[in-house]
Amino acid sequence: MFSDDKKIVFKSNLCYTCVQEIRVPDYQITCIIMNKNIEQKIAELERRVQKLELADSSRRHENQEIKKNKKISAKEFLLTKKLTTDTQKTIALGYYLEHEDSMISFNVDDLIKAFANAKERKPSNVGDAVNKNISRGFIMEASERKDGKKAWTLTSTGEKFVEKLSK
Repeated sequence: MFSDDKKIVFKSNLCYTCVQEIRVPDYQITCIIMNKNIEQKIAELERRVQKLELADSSRRHENQEIKKNKKISAKEFLLTKKLTTDTQKTIALGYYLEHEDSMISFNVDDLIKAFANAKERKPSNVGDAVNKNISRGFIMEASERKDGKKAWTLTSTGEKFVEKLSK
């Protein structure tokens, strides 16, 4: 160990090579520990870290693929949204029917079934909830009837609205 002005240096001939500078107000402290194998150790550790990162990246990619292929339930979907009114639940379930159940359009029966599957109380008048969403520009009438009943589809504004309802 030696000191000169405000610089203190420690030297040791132990097993590892390391240079560490510690800055303390008005002092600079440098510790030097020497070893010939440090570069080999660092290279080995870098290989191990790279192998772990690749394995983790591969696992993460597999999990994303599983999530893409796994259909979530209506209940799980509603739990991802901040919904306070029957009108919001109706538009959210319409979105669910189109995006998760791959329906081109949906009717009152589809919505009632979706409320039941989500274990949610259905609105007293589902048609009224749909009409409120139509007046807001979130739902529009589909070009063709479905099972002999009036059918609807979401507008792009309605889709964006539901996507912004995340908790």
